[in-house]
Amino acid sequence: MKATGIVRRIDELGRIVIPKEIRRTMRIREGDPLEIFVQRQDEIILKKYSPIGELSEFAQEYADALNENTGLLSCVVDRDVVIVVSGGENSDYTEKTISADIERAVEDKQQIVLESDNDTDLCKGTIINDEDYRYSSLLISPIISEDQPLGAVVIASFADNDMEKLGEIEIKLAGVASSFLGKQMED
Repeated sequence: MKATGIVRRIDELGRIVIPKEIRRTMRIREGDPLEIFVQRQDEIILKKYSPIGELSEFAQEYADALNENTGLLSCVVDRDVVIVVSGGENSDYTEKTISADIERAVEDKQQIVLESDNDTDLCKGTIINDEDYRYSSLLISPIISEDQPLGAVVIASFADNDMEKLGEIEIKLAGVASSFLGKQMED
C-alpha cells in the first residue's frame, strides 16, 4: 500500500470523504461502486468494482467469437480499463486504461464508428492511450444495463488489414454483443 499523507475523519453517519485528488487519479466518479475489504484487524481497503469484470470469462468467450467470425480485434472494456481482448498480439491491452474516445462513447451511451480517411489519418491510440497501435476503423458499442453505462464492446480493424471500413454486419454484431452483455448484468 502507498501512503498519501491525507487523514480524514468519519462523520456521525459513518461516512468518509475520499479526497478529490485521489478520486481524479483513480477515476472514481460519483455513483461508482466500490468494494470494501477488511485486511487484518486495522485495515479497510476500498477497491473499484467492475460489474463487467465479474463477467470476464463469459466476455472473453464473446470477444473470441467476434474475433473468429470477423477476423478483427475484439475487446470488452469497463468504464476504466480493458477487461478482455481477442485477436492479434494485443493481449497486452488487458487491464490498461481505456482512451478518452471510448470513455466518451460509454458516458454518452452512443455507438460510435471512427474511421481514417487515408494512411496518414489513422485512428491512433483509440483503444488505449498508446499511439503505437494504429487502426483504419474502430467501432465502440456501449454496454448499458438498467440505463447505466457499464463499458463497451470494441471492434477494430488494423491499419494493415485489407478491410478498409467496418460495415453494417460488424456494427450489428457489436450492438448485439453489447446489448447481450448488458442484459446479463440485469439478472
